[in-house]
Amino acid sequence: MVATGSGVLAQTDLRLDTIWIDYVFVVFYFVLVLGIGVLARRSIASSLDFLLSGRSLPAWVTGLAFISANLGAIELIGMMANGAQYGMPTVHYYWIGAIPAMVFLGIVMMPFYYGSKARSVPEFLLMRFNATTQRVNGITFALAAVLIAGVNLYALGLILEALLGWSLVLAIPVAALVVLSYTFLGGLNAAIYNEVLQFFVILALLIPLTVAGLARVGGWNGLVTQVSALPPGPEQLSSWPGTSLTEIMNPFLSVLGIVFGLGFVLSFGYWTTNFAEVQRALSARSMSAARRTPIIGAFPKALIPLVIVIPGMIAGVLVPQLTTLKQGGPTDVTYNNALSLLMNEVLPNGILGVALAGLLASFMAGMAANVSSLNTVFTYDLWQDWIRPGQPDEYYLRVGRTVTVVGCLLAIGTAFIAGSFENLMDYIQALFSFFNAPLFAIFILGLFWKRMTGTAGWTGLIGGTIAAVIVDTLVRTEVIAVSSQAGSFIGASAAFVVGIAVAVVVTTFTTSKPDSELVGLVWALTPREGRAKVGQVAPSAADEVAAGTAAAPRRYAAIEEVPTAMHDEEGAWWQSPVVMGVLVLALTLVLYLIFA
Repeated sequence: MVATGSGVLAQTDLRLDTIWIDYVFVVFYFVLVLGIGVLARRSIASSLDFLLSGRSLPAWVTGLAFISANLGAIELIGMMANGAQYGMPTVHYYWIGAIPAMVFLGIVMMPFYYGSKARSVPEFLLMRFNATTQRVNGITFALAAVLIAGVNLYALGLILEALLGWSLVLAIPVAALVVLSYTFLGGLNAAIYNEVLQFFVILALLIPLTVAGLARVGGWNGLVTQVSALPPGPEQLSSWPGTSLTEIMNPFLSVLGIVFGLGFVLSFGYWTTNFAEVQRALSARSMSAARRTPIIGAFPKALIPLVIVIPGMIAGVLVPQLTTLKQGGPTDVTYNNALSLLMNEVLPNGILGVALAGLLASFMAGMAANVSSLNTVFTYDLWQDWIRPGQPDEYYLRVGRTVTVVGCLLAIGTAFIAGSFENLMDYIQALFSFFNAPLFAIFILGLFWKRMTGTAGWTGLIGGTIAAVIVDTLVRTEVIAVSSQAGSFIGASAAFVVGIAVAVVVTTFTTSKPDSELVGLVWALTPREGRAKVGQVAPSAADEVAAGTAAAPRRYAAIEEVPTAMHDEEGAWWQSPVVMGVLVLALTLVLYLIFA
């Protein structure tokens, strides 16, 4: 049935058919989440405890938190919407758009991050480049964090609207209050331990949804038959060349866009420089644990498409409104509604309550990840290192808590921006092309080219961002006739190329740092195992600010612990980052062969 107004539609077609037992599960989950926040508060004695968990967590905890922080609205709403709209090509966001970059982060980049004792990505940029680059990245990251937190908050508000019949004007602030409560109380510790819990609760949603959905469509063979009969046809069942996803009709160019735009620029830009993810690894208790963090997270990341993309495809053929949408008929729903519509279609009461708890968990995990990274970057990189240096630690702890409140309030406003997009994945990929792609360009160039200067760092960042915004504008005004997601691939590629070009040109006219200040911060000057001198400990950037030397920070072995700690806890094969990385890459290749 097609309603005559969106309000009626929200009240009838999108309202979940819940009973009292479903609410019991949801209330129990909320109480548990807040309880973790209260317990975590006891371990908060300093700003480092609140913002980086005191760097004391084991690898399995940080690894599950790493992937859970990513399992927010982007995954459950956006990817299921993509599954309903495009089918199997959506797996590219996981297998080529995540796994290689996560392995690269763990094996190649975490030693630089963790060994430098940087408390954030912008602080690492201070060490490698200069304070201006740190501040530019700090400001752009803060903006991106608030916007992306709004995506998760908007999606959480949609679920409360469907569950309780509340308007978004009420549902969104209530959802923000819940996330604020436990993040304010327990800081990153509360966020991470809740993310570990949320990982399993999310699976309690996705697995029953997939099994029940497959049963309704006649198993995999039934799904194949029904998907093939709907636009855009059988190509929904094959991941390559993905022309329906990119809307680039030339197969070669479509593959090139996916491999370079998504698989290299967007993927590496997001996973290796996004502090909302890197922060989880920085909270690990050792170098080895930090390196294994993203690789541990890569294993569930490789398998998650089986319980997100496939249910999206099921929704596209099982839910009448989405079937009408795929055929181009009149309907008041969008692909963003695929998850809630499928839940209502296939899950019985009781299981629906558990599923709702999982859904709420995913959105809170995503929002909490962005809020907890926002308060760290703002407190350390903008407030302590720039605006108010030299204050007691208790002062910065208070600032961190205050920013947590302000960040949640700002996310309420940005949630309504997210609501203006028909497909949340379009919006989020555009944000990644603006903020992550240019950062990856200057980061990777600075890592492997010691000649690159500090001025080149911040000008490359700004130039790349401007390029991505221009491409996005051209796509939205249909000057460039491709899909929004293909536009994000092109925009990210443009940001990367322009960022590199600007940095190279500016470097030729500016002075680079001497090698003595870049030891451990660039690849060529990082001592190999056994060559770093024991006892050369790199002070934090905050120490340098207090000492008045932040303008020219010295770093001795960024891998200060390489000789003794690079391989600590690596007594078994499953404790080796390299071995685990090879295994997860092999798993990804097998999955691609199955669903090629």
